[in-house]
Amino acid sequence: MVFCKILVCCDGSKHSDKAIKISCDIAKKYDSDLTIIYVVDKTLRSDVFAGSEYTKILRKYAQDTILRAQRLAKSQGIESNVIIKEGNVSEQIIQYSKKSRTDLIVVGSKGLGAVLRFMLGSVSTKIANHSLCSVLIVK
Repeated sequence: MVFCKILVCCDGSKHSDKAIKISCDIAKKYDSDLTIIYVVDKTLRSDVFAGSEYTKILRKYAQDTILRAQRLAKSQGIESNVIIKEGNVSEQIIQYSKKSRTDLIVVGSKGLGAVLRFMLGSVSTKIANHSLCSVLIVK
């Protein structure tokens, strides 16, 4: 199977960094286009954090994280596209992969912190179960 378009999910965790490195290896092998996606999770917002300042902080973190991920890919010899979405993480990733006709989604098995690890685990499971393309979950 050839992977022409690879979508790698990032969140700034070490598992995410590993997913980026592995997706770069695959991209080199198949001469694939690589897109890095970060989704600002809008499903966790409570009324306490619903203000625009909180949203600004999330967006700034997303921008910093995805640029760091892009630099990591470049250090592996791969030029990449980046995209930031907002909403439900798994739904946004699946929706984007369908729209862009992605051949492979690469996602880390765990994210940042104990709570987010559980949630990203759920995200990777949802992506694997509902994606139209192959999914690689990196441990």
